[in-house]
Amino acid sequence: MRGMERSTRTPDATPSQAAAGFTWPVRVYYEDTDAGGIVFYANYLKFFERARTEWLRACGVDQRKLAEESGELFVVCNTTLDYKSPARLDDVVTIVTRVAKLGRVAVDFMQTAWRGDTLLVSGKIRVACVNGAEMRPAAIPDHVFEALERGVKKVLPAVSTAPQ
Repeated sequence: MRGMERSTRTPDATPSQAAAGFTWPVRVYYEDTDAGGIVFYANYLKFFERARTEWLRACGVDQRKLAEESGELFVVCNTTLDYKSPARLDDVVTIVTRVAKLGRVAVDFMQTAWRGDTLLVSGKIRVACVNGAEMRPAAIPDHVFEALERGVKKVLPAVSTAPQ
């Protein structure tokens, strides 16, 4: 892929603005790479998932406990990724996670993967709350919603909390 080596910087998303988002470092292991020695494209979804899970943990949300006690689960219902530059074996990739919109049923995350000052991947991921038994949309339980609101305010005050 020609042009994949160039540094991709955007004025609205740089690692120096990581304070405006939750950051989670990921080391690239051999198992994460393809035959060409670069991170296999689908593995960024795993990296983003780990960062979202750790953000939830930092907010005080235990997904296993939520599923056991109320039967509610968070599921990914939509993803859009834009690949800019490859990561390779042993790179340390910083995942930056921001909440773009917090609704009563779904949360829209904006996530980016960086190697130093180089933007590797950007994406929008929508996660919905569902009743685990029926796999139907469900309102995020009040105590969880309040924890997410507190987490959003700590990380990025200008987030929409409009109903969905």
